[in-house]
Amino acid sequence: MSSSESEAEIADTSPAMAMVWPGTAFPLGATYDGAGTNFSLFSEIADKVELCLISREGEETRINLDEVDGYIWHCYLPNVTPGQRYGFRVHGPFDPGAGHRCDPSKLLLDPYGKSFVGDFEFSQALYSYDMAVAAEDPSQTGTPPMIDSLGHTMTSVVINPFFDWGSDRAPGTPYHETVIYEAHVKGMTQTHPGIPQELRGTYAGLAHPVIIDHLKSLSVTAIELMPIHQFMHDHRLLDLGLRNYWGYNTFGFLAPHYQYASTPKPGAAVAEFKAMVRAFHEAGIEVILDVVYNHTAEGNHLGPTINFRGIDNAAYYRLVDGDLRHYKDFTGTGNSLNVRGPHTLQLIMDSLRYWVLEMHVDGFRFDLAATLAREFYDVDRLSAFFDLVQQDPVVSQVKLIAEPWDIGEGGYQVGNFPGLWTEWNGKYRDTVRDYWRGEPATLGEFASRLTGSSDLYEATGRRPSASINFVTAHDGFTLNDLVSYNEKHNEANGEDNKDGESHNRSWNCGVEGPTDDPDIVALRCQQMRNIMATLMVSQGTPMLLHGDEMGRSQQGNNNVYCQDSALSWMDWSLVEKNADHLAFTRKVTRLRRKHPVFRRRRFLKGQPIRSGAEVRDIAWLTPAGQEMTEQDWDNDFGKSIAVFLNGRALPEPGRRGERIVDDSFLLCFNAHEHEVNFVMPHDDYAQEWTVELDTTVPTGVAERVVKDGEEIALPARSVLILRKTL
Repeated sequence: MSSSESEAEIADTSPAMAMVWPGTAFPLGATYDGAGTNFSLFSEIADKVELCLISREGEETRINLDEVDGYIWHCYLPNVTPGQRYGFRVHGPFDPGAGHRCDPSKLLLDPYGKSFVGDFEFSQALYSYDMAVAAEDPSQTGTPPMIDSLGHTMTSVVINPFFDWGSDRAPGTPYHETVIYEAHVKGMTQTHPGIPQELRGTYAGLAHPVIIDHLKSLSVTAIELMPIHQFMHDHRLLDLGLRNYWGYNTFGFLAPHYQYASTPKPGAAVAEFKAMVRAFHEAGIEVILDVVYNHTAEGNHLGPTINFRGIDNAAYYRLVDGDLRHYKDFTGTGNSLNVRGPHTLQLIMDSLRYWVLEMHVDGFRFDLAATLAREFYDVDRLSAFFDLVQQDPVVSQVKLIAEPWDIGEGGYQVGNFPGLWTEWNGKYRDTVRDYWRGEPATLGEFASRLTGSSDLYEATGRRPSASINFVTAHDGFTLNDLVSYNEKHNEANGEDNKDGESHNRSWNCGVEGPTDDPDIVALRCQQMRNIMATLMVSQGTPMLLHGDEMGRSQQGNNNVYCQDSALSWMDWSLVEKNADHLAFTRKVTRLRRKHPVFRRRRFLKGQPIRSGAEVRDIAWLTPAGQEMTEQDWDNDFGKSIAVFLNGRALPEPGRRGERIVDDSFLLCFNAHEHEVNFVMPHDDYAQEWTVELDTTVPTGVAERVVKDGEEIALPARSVLILRKTL
């Protein structure tokens, strides 16, 4: 019997509804076991909970959940199979002043739902207050109008949990060998000519060989997907003809966004997502999810009631002390999840384990992770959430990446997360941007960021790989725009260019936006190569923004969260138009992959490798080939420096335990606006150097051999990487 046939039978046959068994409190959500489905929902505030089965025609059958264990309402329905649509109605107090917002007129989505279908119709039916009254005075929302939301909201869907994973294995790539590629499911695939039309914008499209081959050509080992948890498109954006493209507006923490599936069949997104993960694993590429546990799509007190608010508002959300009608907001989105609450913590941990165990993902990037560390008000490294993650035998073993800030007071926490975590290193981003745009007094900071930011991570027992090095990400300018615009240009977002970051640390190279001036175009391309080269030779874990490898532009828009259009999608024609830049990116990522000296497991010490040796594991040199002095470091206008990396005796074992021996390199950086002569250091370092990469050349390829003591002219704003060959 097919899913659709069973669904029709359940909706139209009342005897099937008479078969209600007690079921179990756990697992929460809807769990199909091959014969029937167990339904379970937490609500401490509820007086009564109804399970609502919805037919394809929208007809509703309600079942009282009479079994309650520890505030978990549950039942088991034999013969209910995958494809069945459902929701809940929660009866209880509606008293916003006390923090309670139960409204049985609202068909509520399952917080543990593993798939959803349909869409939201933003009418009075979704809101538990009188919108007309609130329009006159937002502080006076009135009593609930009790308009049924069935037909105006999405529905949860029972899924088939069974999947043939075959011989799937997690690649298990160590952090120090990892190269992360941040991508958007739709943006990566929507315009690719090699992907069939019906697969564009989908999980299946992302798993297509043309995408995987592209990633492998960049030496990418992990793809970090922007939010794929089920999310909502904001009412305000829809009214403007826009959409929530990025997806940081989630409400279904266990469900893959169903609109990214290539088929509209209810529940199909789950199997398609699993097949995508399996394909990436076969290629040796890990899958990391960008997850949003800091807030939900229900927004502030004027938002819709779709699940958490109507199930148990005070349990799931942080409410304002002394005014429980309103929500604490550390995220700028209207609410913050109550990570002090045991059931909210349980939901987050259950979600993380589900994605690892059932969906086989390899790690998570936590959006605005500082919010998860707020036990009371201040950010606390020892909060309950981090304690739970630390001791969890599943979640603690995958990649955990924090976006270490939120918008609340004291929210900037770069370097302050526990030892198990890695972090988006915002200081790396800012320093590299400042260095290459010519800001003074950044040389010492630049050196620290280049070598893994030991000042941020070493004290907590972490390695250089704890620093997720990035210069661009989804939030902000692309690499092309970083060197093409001084100001943001977000007019298309409909907010009078007031949204997005105003201090971008960018430099347009002399002209704002597109230009035909060949000198400026050449300089911009060289600046992109400088930044890409710096990123790939820095100690730590590098992250690329999708499209930066081919010079993608968003026309100066640094906040395309609402731009589901060609403005934000990958322009695959750039593969040919910017072939040299793509070739350069591939060359420098291969250089990193080939040479462990650029991805060391331990921090560099600057000390002799063996007793009596003068040559250290790292040495900082002036353009004259002499070791840097304190005075050199203190030079406010120092923009040129050379770095010697000794690869002949890396004091650490490889993956198989053998001692690593690599080539030694000399990295020459010149951020000056004029040419600087660099003298090759004396023969204690090397007698002969061969140019490995030159950012003044469009593809980076340059054949040149230089001797110790020889002087070499490094053009303005360029990088030269030399390998010891004698």
